Amino acid sequence: MEVRKAIMLLSSSAVIFSALVSIVILFQAALAFGMPWGEFAMGGKFPGKLPAPMRAACLVQIAVLAFLALIVLSKSEIILPGWLEFAAVGIWFVVGFSVLSSILNIMTRSVRERRIWAPVSVMMLITSFIVAIAV
Repeated sequence: MEVRKAIMLLSSSAVIFSALVSIVILFQAALAFGMPWGEFAMGGKFPGKLPAPMRAACLVQIAVLAFLALIVLSKSEIILPGWLEFAAVGIWFVVGFSVLSSILNIMTRSVRERRIWAPVSVMMLITSFIVAIAV
């Protein structure tokens, strides 16, 4: 019974992480396509529509975030079983990324960014850590 609970916690954490990443990806895509939400990203340095280089950076962030989700889902054995060995190491990169993201989102000068993205990044940290320590 305890094994079943552990598997359920692992799977739930991976799904929650991936759902949160999906939300962030959608937000980044909206920014990349010109939505005027700059005050909610990148420290609020670019209120309104982001300049072209920052919009391109959003596309890079989308690729990175999607890759992180693939690692988490693979480590939890939901998809890509051939990646399991890679994911067992890569998950610690995801945790480190989530730590950095949480720190930056908590410290940002943009109150709006902090209110929205700090809880998301902290939840991504918690769920990625649960996946990382799961056996």
